[in-house]
Parts: sequence; C-alpha cells; structure tokens
Amino acid sequence: MRWQGGRQSQNVEDRRGQRSAGGIPGLGGGLGRGGGIGVGTIVVAMLVAWLFGINPLTFLGMLEGGGPAIEQGQMPRGDASLPAPGSGVSPGGQPDAERDFVSVVLGSTEDVWNSIFQKSGNRYPAPTLVLFRGSTPTACGHGSAAAGPFYCPGDQKLYIDLSFYKTMRDRLGAPGDTAQAYVIAHEVGHHIQNLTGTMSKMAEVRQQTSERQYNDMSVRLELQADCFAGIWAHHSQQARSWFEQGDIEEALNAAAAVGDDNIQRRTQGTVVPESFTHGTAAQRARWFRTGLQSGAVSQCDTFAAKNP
Repeated sequence: MRWQGGRQSQNVEDRRGQRSAGGIPGLGGGLGRGGGIGVGTIVVAMLVAWLFGINPLTFLGMLEGGGPAIEQGQMPRGDASLPAPGSGVSPGGQPDAERDFVSVVLGSTEDVWNSIFQKSGNRYPAPTLVLFRGSTPTACGHGSAAAGPFYCPGDQKLYIDLSFYKTMRDRLGAPGDTAQAYVIAHEVGHHIQNLTGTMSKMAEVRQQTSERQYNDMSVRLELQADCFAGIWAHHSQQARSWFEQGDIEEALNAAAAVGDDNIQRRTQGTVVPESFTHGTAAQRARWFRTGLQSGAVSQCDTFAAKNP
C-alpha cells in the first residue's frame, strides 16, 4: 500500500503522552448504574465487542437503555505539549511512522465521504481519531485498549491503541498495512451509521426485541460498517491507485479474521451462531467486497438483506 506522502488528516488527537484518568481501565464511567446487566452480560459484551466494533461500554449502555456514561463536558482538555495534528512526531518528539500512517488513512476516508455526502447535498462532519495507550476517558465510558479499536457516538471519535496492530499481526494472523487501514475504515463506517441515525434506531430496537433478534440486528450493523469500509477502498483506490498486488487480500483476510465464528473457535473452542453479533468470517469478507466492487452506499443495506 503506497500511503507515504498522502494528505494527513488534521483530525488526529494524540493522547499517548497523557496519563490515564482515575478508575479501573475499561470499567469506569457509568457501570455502577442500577439495571439488569450482570457479570455474565459484561463478559459476553467484552468478548463479542472487543474487535472492530462499538466500545463494549456503549454496547452495555444500549442494553440498559441509558445514555453516555461520561458527558462531553467532562472530557479532558488537550495537552499543549503534545505534537500538533499531522506533525508526524511522537509525544517524545521522535518521527512517528504509525501516526503518519493512520493520519493518511483517516485523511483518505475524509476525502471519500466528503465527496459522497456532497453529491447528496449534505456536509460530512468528519470524526476525530484518538490515539491512546492503555485506557482513556470517552463520552461512552472509560475506554480500554482491551476493547480493541472502537467508535463512540457520544463524542463522534474513533479510539485506537496502536499496539492493536501488533495483536492483529501476531495473534489474529492479519498482518499488513491494508489490514490496518481496514480497521480505521470500519470504525469510520460506524461514524457514518451514527450520522445517518442507524445507531439511534438500534438503541430503540433494543427495547422492543429479544436478545436473539437484537444480535441479528447487531450483525447487520457490523456488516454494513464492513461494506462502508469497502466503499472507502473502492473510491480511495480510484483516487490514489495506492493498493498494490495482495493489498486487498490483506483487508479481506482481516475482515474474515474477526468473524464471530473464528473468534469463538479461538476463545472458547466452539461456535454458537445464536450469539453472533458481528457476523461470520465469510459474511464480513463478502460485505467488504460488496462495498469494494460497487462503491455505492445503496448496495450496503444489510438490514434489508434476507440472508446477510
């Protein structure tokens, strides 16, 4: 993937030089509310949401029917000592290729979705990508690196601890820069769903359906984000011709690696289709390919598909 020299987004917030806020990483900010969520539900939420989906705290909030655990006014102010967005240096002042890379990828998602929104007569409010280490406060609760990359609709920010890319390579068998770019594009897909009201509808549906029915809707939500990631790949390739031989296969492999069936085999040794919330390996790769081949939002209506 020829990303070097690409336009870097200015919407990158680097918190890697900040200390984590107080509390237990991943468990702070709002889990103390009363309700019907038990330990088993929390464990399941962490299991099914830790890869490429919504922050488990957001997922738990949906189950409770509650709002964001941390209000936006409580978010910490940026540290003036941190490098400016797009500066390409780490908090310690050293060249930072990882930051450059994610800034370029985020910039390309902005270009793609700006164009798509403009064609429909709308403005695209781009999300902010937050880099952190370990844990960080968000409008959806205290985010933890253990949750994997996630999107918080409460503050319209994507969160990623860049050590996740090492996990992808070493533990998930999904190496490569295009696989890493897919992660960002998928989370931006959740941002698109937030802008279009799909996420708020999901919260409403939760109050009216059974757990199994809601799981099916959650699968469709994730598959649509995969399709949106494919749309990004389609249009960014047309604009930049930056994918080389084998690059798209890297993204497809990453999508398949985080299928529910693969995750369940890896973590519990058995597959329970009724508990799927993200889709199978085949489904995730297929919907990414649908977006890639069509480049059309109209082809990503996973909620209308009979067999997504």
